[in-house]
Amino acid sequence: MEAVLTRRIVLLAPPGFQLLDVSGPLDVFSEANAQAGEKVYALELAALHKLALPSSSGIAMMPDIAIGDVMLDGIDTLLVSGAPKAAEAKPDSRLTRWLLDAAPRARRFGSICSGAFFLAATGLLDQRRITTHWAVADRLVAAYPAIIVERDAIHVRDGRLRTAAGVTAGLDLALSLVEEDLGREIAMDVAAQLVMYFRRPGGQMQFSRTPFSRGGDAVPGGRSVLQEIQRWVTANPGDRHDVPSLAARAGMSARHFSRLFHVEIGVTPAAWVEATRVAVARRLLEDGAEAPKQVARHCGFANADVLRRAFLRHVGVTPAEYRRRFAHSLDIRGSDASRSNDGA
Repeated sequence: MEAVLTRRIVLLAPPGFQLLDVSGPLDVFSEANAQAGEKVYALELAALHKLALPSSSGIAMMPDIAIGDVMLDGIDTLLVSGAPKAAEAKPDSRLTRWLLDAAPRARRFGSICSGAFFLAATGLLDQRRITTHWAVADRLVAAYPAIIVERDAIHVRDGRLRTAAGVTAGLDLALSLVEEDLGREIAMDVAAQLVMYFRRPGGQMQFSRTPFSRGGDAVPGGRSVLQEIQRWVTANPGDRHDVPSLAARAGMSARHFSRLFHVEIGVTPAAWVEATRVAVARRLLEDGAEAPKQVARHCGFANADVLRRAFLRHVGVTPAEYRRRFAHSLDIRGSDASRSNDGA
């Protein structure tokens, strides 16, 4: 392999940073150095001060450099780590000012997980496509409506901007940068050494634990009669739940029920029923006792293929793939489960 120029990677750790947002990408870049047989990447961990910085888990890291001492010229890649409380508090103005100065000078820049909130505060993400952790995506959009958030993406590239979804997605992002810089073979060797996917299948919604995805644990919304309908559907997902039958149960005309449901719940009855059935299906697949065909029947889907299409829309992977990854009863099967072929 031809000699390459050393690329400076500066990773900014805000107060209360997520430890894996920092350690994961740094390990990917470090392993790339090992696989390339030379120092391709020079790694710098920056923070407000060069003092031991506690992470959200309580483990502290010692930054290499304070942001005021970072040489801004010559940064190849600038990444901002997330912090579990990033969505709840206004970013420190000192970090915002520094990012506004440093990011435009870097060859590429971006964020990991909720680190998007720190970049968003600079305005550098306005009208740009990004991703962030699924759990804070709505709050990011509410706080910064000019940003285009792709909620299901693992990582997104938009020109010089690179962003990653929640926590472990920082490894996926770092690996994609290694592939950009050093090629597919080196990146695949890094993935193999770190025992990670070279291309993670599906999006991050397969991991989301939203109220819909918990199989009926969500608090019903709207007026009491609509709440009762929601509880009925959740408890009996295999029954017929078209608008006329639900409206009759609510004692309303189909037209009035449909309009009221959409106004108070925010989605059509059909969309809500499908999402709820998928949520219950997820729970059954996680229990691991039934095959997708049985799950489809119990959840009111006409057949396994209809379940598969709905599952792909809401979760991003097939029911069989989801079951392999998350089913409790498959945990003891170890590597045999990971080698099985995809079904429904």
